Amino acid sequence: MRFTMIATYLAIIVATLVLMIVYIIGLLSESLYSSETINMFAKANIISETIADVWSNDTSATAADRFADIVERSLAGTSIRGVVTNTSYTVLYDTNGESELIGKVFMRDALKRALDGEQAEVISDGESDMRMISVAVPIEIGGDIVGGVYLAETVNTIDDTIHSTQTSLIVFSALIIILIGMLSLGMSYIITSPMEEFTAAAREISKGNFSVRVNVKGQSEISQMGETLNYMCDELEQLEEKRRKFVSDASHELKTPMAGIKLICDSLVSAENLEPAVVKEFLSDMSDEVDRLTRIVERLLVLTKLDAGGNSLKMEECDIKVLINQVVRKLTPMATAKDIVMYTDYHDRNFAPILIDYDKIYEAIYNISDNAIKYSPEGGYVHIDVTADNDYLTIKIEDNGPGIPEGERDRIFERFYRPDDSRARDTGGTGLGLAITKEAVLMHNGTIDVANVSEVGSVFTVRLPYKVNAV
Repeated sequence: MRFTMIATYLAIIVATLVLMIVYIIGLLSESLYSSETINMFAKANIISETIADVWSNDTSATAADRFADIVERSLAGTSIRGVVTNTSYTVLYDTNGESELIGKVFMRDALKRALDGEQAEVISDGESDMRMISVAVPIEIGGDIVGGVYLAETVNTIDDTIHSTQTSLIVFSALIIILIGMLSLGMSYIITSPMEEFTAAAREISKGNFSVRVNVKGQSEISQMGETLNYMCDELEQLEEKRRKFVSDASHELKTPMAGIKLICDSLVSAENLEPAVVKEFLSDMSDEVDRLTRIVERLLVLTKLDAGGNSLKMEECDIKVLINQVVRKLTPMATAKDIVMYTDYHDRNFAPILIDYDKIYEAIYNISDNAIKYSPEGGYVHIDVTADNDYLTIKIEDNGPGIPEGERDRIFERFYRPDDSRARDTGGTGLGLAITKEAVLMHNGTIDVANVSEVGSVFTVRLPYKVNAV
């Protein structure tokens, strides 16, 4: 990844710099050549107009004396060569006296075009790789072309300027590439080093080592990724701890009835000449242990389905009063056996149907009410009340049992947790009922909490979103 990042950065920078150099050199070359050409055209036109004013109709070679000074003054301080010809291409004046062209024919493409009435320019390669700019303009007197002005100049200085600029840009670009390469290398280490640490941490997590953590520095996106990874490790570690505890608790809970069944079987096998009544008592105890084992397994299966998301909600419109009345009717025989009064206070209230999964909410209310009866003393009570507002339907289940210590109120919804373990086993509890209840309520986006009524008793409050379909 580090090499890919560096190669990518460098490729982008090199391509950008090459395009920049090509564009700048092209623009500079066009600008310099255009500027020099315009300058030469300006001088050629000045010379042409001045010659036209003083030349009159005498186009003989001796007339050169009249405008030689004009040409020399116009081209003073430059390296431009100037040639003046008549329409027969005969040289009337040449600033290069050594050429000995005066009176001779001087043919050039630009000059021919000028005598045809154009303002011509030509850029050509001369001898010894010398590039030249040539311009030619006609000389007109009274609308008639009587001759031409031809100017030529080598442009090696322009080419030297372009080459010098190009070299400077290349050197500057090379320095930029080296600098960016070094910065890219440093940045790649800064970026990829945490990624390598994340990768190593991910490998450890895949092996089941959830205690691994990565170092987090700063507030960058990379740091946020590290915080997220650490948070995930925390969650996985907690989940693994809960899983281990669940397996341990489940094994312990299953072991207890199995041990009871084993003890009863051993007693039956080792005993001789047992009375039928004794055998029946042993078998009754064994049946109780099997029932207890069955309840644990069934509740474990329910929790497993809830954890796996296999139990999706089957939402339907339900009358909450009918649901609670069925719970009360089901548990009344148990309450009567303990001389516990089970009553409700919502008979004179009307509630619109609520959208819930009937079976899950029924089991939730049943589990809470069943615990209330089991933990309330004989002669006690279990009170169920229902209220509603625009957002929530609230179900309260109150008893006068021993209450729940404040430090244990959150833990009672944990799996296999019992405030009074020995008493819970006597009542046949599995320690899973309230865990299932909480899962069912949370699946409905509801809440459940518990508080003590006074010195004795507790009240469970279930709040469900009041999602009602208009009839």
